[in-house]
Amino acid sequence: MKVGLIQQSNTGNREENIAKLSRNIAVLAAQGAGLIVLQELHNGLYFCQTENTMVFDQAEPIPGPSTEYFGQLAALHGVVLVLSLFERRAAGLYHNTAVVIEKDGSIAGKYRKMHVPDDPAYYEKFYFTPGDLGFQPIDTSVGRLGVLVCWDQWYPEAARLMAMAGADVLIYPTAIGWESTDTEEEQLRQQDAWVTVQRGHAVANGLPVISCNRTGYEADPSGVTNGIRFWGHSFVAGPQGELLATAPDDDEANMLVEVDLARAEQVRRWWPFFRDRRIDEFGDITKRWRM
Repeated sequence: MKVGLIQQSNTGNREENIAKLSRNIAVLAAQGAGLIVLQELHNGLYFCQTENTMVFDQAEPIPGPSTEYFGQLAALHGVVLVLSLFERRAAGLYHNTAVVIEKDGSIAGKYRKMHVPDDPAYYEKFYFTPGDLGFQPIDTSVGRLGVLVCWDQWYPEAARLMAMAGADVLIYPTAIGWESTDTEEEQLRQQDAWVTVQRGHAVANGLPVISCNRTGYEADPSGVTNGIRFWGHSFVAGPQGELLATAPDDDEANMLVEVDLARAEQVRRWWPFFRDRRIDEFGDITKRWRM
C-alpha cells in the first residue's frame, strides 16, 4: 500500500489552508497513494494555545461541510483520507475527532480523541470532551485502520487495544512542537521521546505506525508564551520499529511511503508477543495506581 502524509504549516486563513491541502492530496493521489493522512486539526491554526469561547464557532457537525468537501476529493482521486476535525456534537459538547473517508466519498468511520491534554499552550480540555467511541479500528478498502490522535500516542494501552481489535496499521494525526524557551538539548529530548514511544508501539504490536505532524510557527494570541514551533518530523515506521521515511522538522512535505501490511504477519511469527502475554496477571492495569 502506498501511503501519503501531508505535513503542512497553517495560517489563520481557513480557505487557503484547505486549498493547499486539496492541491497536496491531488499530488499524492497522482503519485499512486491509496491512503492519505492529514495532520491534527488541519483546517486552521492550533487554537488550543488559549481558552476562548469564540473559538467554538469553528466547530462543525459530522457529517458536515468538511466531510462533504473532502469526501468529494476522495471520490475524485479514488483515495482513502484520514481527516482531523473540531466536531460540534451538540451545544456545549465538542470533540477532537478523526474521520476516515472511503474512496467513494462516504464516511467509513470516526474516532474521538480519548486522551485530552491540559498543559501550558495545549489547553485542549477547555475545548474537547474525551472520546466515547472506544479504541475501535475502522474498516476501509485499504485495510483496518487503527486511528488515534496526538496525545493518544503516548499511551501503549491505546495502541494495544487497537491492535487487539484487528488493526492493520496505527495512524496518529498530530500537532506537537516546542515552546521557544526550551533549550536545544531539551527540544531534542522531547522529539526523540516522541519518536521512540511510537516506534515502541510498532514493535510491541507488530504493526506499521504512521505519524503525521504539522510544522511551522504559530504565535500565542494572548502573548503569554512565545508560541509553538511545530516540529514536523512526520514519519512511518515498520512493524519492527524500523523507520521507513521521515519528514524534515522545519519545512512542509508531501511524503509517499510504501507500507507492506502483510509483513506484520511474519514479524508476529518471529516475535509472538501476543502469544506470551500474561493476561491472567494484568487485571491491575485498569487501576489508577498500585500500592
